[in-house]
Amino acid sequence: MNHHRRNLVQFTAIFTLMASAGLITEAQAEEWNKAAFEGKSLDEVFKALGSTSIPEKSSLISMNAPDIAENGAVVPVSISSNLKAQQIAILVEKNPSTLAAQFFIPAGTESFVSTRIKMAQTSTVFGLVKVDGKWLMTSKEIKVTLGGCGG
Repeated sequence: MNHHRRNLVQFTAIFTLMASAGLITEAQAEEWNKAAFEGKSLDEVFKALGSTSIPEKSSLISMNAPDIAENGAVVPVSISSNLKAQQIAILVEKNPSTLAAQFFIPAGTESFVSTRIKMAQTSTVFGLVKVDGKWLMTSKEIKVTLGGCGG
């Protein structure tokens, strides 16, 4: 079993476990969609996430990330918004798998996520926030001096 497939199996197991523990609903676990993580382009991921078009840019979403990442293996990125987010996703345009992270935001909680992503090379990073069933986004170019995906 290759590394990528093993990760998908682990993600599926984690989502099933989270659903059974009540951390996410069954519907959210089903909504998590391996096609989105397998997408090789922005368009494929947008489609897999259920967006019929390119998400609209919004100044109500902010991304905190470095302009230059010295190590692409651990790039700190946080996305926040005052909007009532249902989901937040982080996409890296030039990565082998475009979708780097997807978060389900429980109702009534702050629309904020912070994580570390891997980047193969300098790329535009997109922060997507789903509000009322519609995706909005912000973006930023992050320069990578040492690639984190075997680059």
